[in-house]
Amino acid sequence: MSTTGIPAFDSTLQTTNLWLNDLLDRLGWQDNERAYHALRAVLRALRDHLPVEQTAALAAQLPMLVRGFYYDGWRPADTPVKERKKEAFLNHVAAAFRDTPELNTEHIVRAVFQVLSKHVTPGEIKHIMAALPGEIRSLWTEEPHTVWF
Repeated sequence: MSTTGIPAFDSTLQTTNLWLNDLLDRLGWQDNERAYHALRAVLRALRDHLPVEQTAALAAQLPMLVRGFYYDGWRPADTPVKERKKEAFLNHVAAAFRDTPELNTEHIVRAVFQVLSKHVTPGEIKHIMAALPGEIRSLWTEEPHTVWF
């Protein structure tokens, strides 16, 4: 069923919704907008901790709509950020949820990383993990596997 009449737009909407539904299931949430904020916050924190080349390599595997908010506001000259600690990474994500401080930021990050592991090729996930400092890499709780063939 077409929503926009433009196949590329309909496809990215469908794929993005699959990612968001996957995240909702992992977090036990029912709020699509909150899931979007979680995905966006974690992807931007991840982006800012990766070298420019790795940032672009990951972007190439994101749905077009997700890629848009992943890149939105990015300043390549400022990346990767100097701060490489897990706590700073989690604080970056938590800033997106100032109005709901009761949320478990580490749980959110782990869930988004699981979604990435499912939908991005295992080779790319391994490259991302290798580019991250150990404290942040430790948030990736499962081995990369994918729905790609």
